[in-house]
Amino acid sequence: HLATSLPLPSERDHLRPRIDLIVFMIDIKSKYSLKNVEASLAYVDASFFLGKVCFLVTGVGRVNACSIDTNAVCKLGEAYCSPVLFCELELEGIRVATAQRLLRMLQICAGHTPGVSALSFVSLMRNFDGD
Repeated sequence: HLATSLPLPSERDHLRPRIDLIVFMIDIKSKYSLKNVEASLAYVDASFFLGKVCFLVTGVGRVNACSIDTNAVCKLGEAYCSPVLFCELELEGIRVATAQRLLRMLQICAGHTPGVSALSFVSLMRNFDGD
């Protein structure tokens, strides 16, 4: 399910499936995109930041067109203890790899991967990224 911002409308709460993962998409070419994500973060329950939120930054292949400093997004990920994924949606290979990575994250967050919790997975990602 996609939403352009949070909070989600309450009139369909009874029809909404369980939310296992929230992916905040940030278009590196749009300052509005970052501001919208920052405003939406206030509507996410704190427990979701324990492995069920990530930031997906798109458009990173066009450095000349960037309106957002990538460090600002990385700091956002650090502040919310959530991974930041960078991708270029116009390149098919990267788009497919990113979709597969998000699908794997969703499987873990939904509890469909025995022996791996969302929290342990995110801690592994943080150690792997090696900031």
